[in-house]
Amino acid sequence: MSDNQQSEKMPLTAHLEELRKRLLRSLIAAFIAFGICYNFKERLFEVLTRPLVESMPKNSYMIYTSLPEAFFNYLKVSFFAGLVVSSPYILYQTWKFISPGLYASEKKHVIPFVLTSTILFVSGVLFGYFLALPPAFRFFLQFSTDFLKPMLTLREYLSLSLKLLLAFGIVFEIPVFIFFLAKIGVVNATLLKKQRKYAILLIFCIAAVLTPTPDAFTQALMAVPMMILYEVGIVVARWGEKKTAGKEAKEAPEGL
Repeated sequence: MSDNQQSEKMPLTAHLEELRKRLLRSLIAAFIAFGICYNFKERLFEVLTRPLVESMPKNSYMIYTSLPEAFFNYLKVSFFAGLVVSSPYILYQTWKFISPGLYASEKKHVIPFVLTSTILFVSGVLFGYFLALPPAFRFFLQFSTDFLKPMLTLREYLSLSLKLLLAFGIVFEIPVFIFFLAKIGVVNATLLKKQRKYAILLIFCIAAVLTPTPDAFTQALMAVPMMILYEVGIVVARWGEKKTAGKEAKEAPEGL
């Protein structure tokens, strides 16, 4: 019996129990990383606010409007950093959850999966940090005048920047998502190419949802890399189809 058949025969309760176990382990890893990162909260905060600080006018500063606000925002920064640090382990747990539905030979690809997914996630965060946030902040701050000055709050800045960075990290996983959708037969390279125009429309809709600001400039900063990653996903889907076809041909009984 193949691994896929065994996975199909697993009861729903077994799938839910496996999901609970993987989520619990991922949360524990994230909180351990959070505890470590909290010891460097000032440095992490300085790094995270640098794109805005470098775009602000001279003698500008951020404010916080309630006593516990600074403390809770240090927690946010530390937890986000912990999420990035623990992402390889979280992705490993993701692989362990989906691996029962793979062929035996494919289960050995855990290291390439974790490595590729981690690189893509971190690349998305770095793309947002270095290439998306600075021009977005410069764009918004250019509307400052002698009579109109920005008064930026710590809470609003972190809410905006962390959501954007996390969104970019998730968006950069598009090739991985497409690969697994192709593996289970939901999509294929031919379908993805034929539906490209609808995919572009959907990409701009997703960018509008994921970006916490309603402006077209920030949405375009997310939509453009998504379109590029969609094209990469087509290549990945074609490769995944070839790999699956080869596995099925090798495992098919002789004479059929």
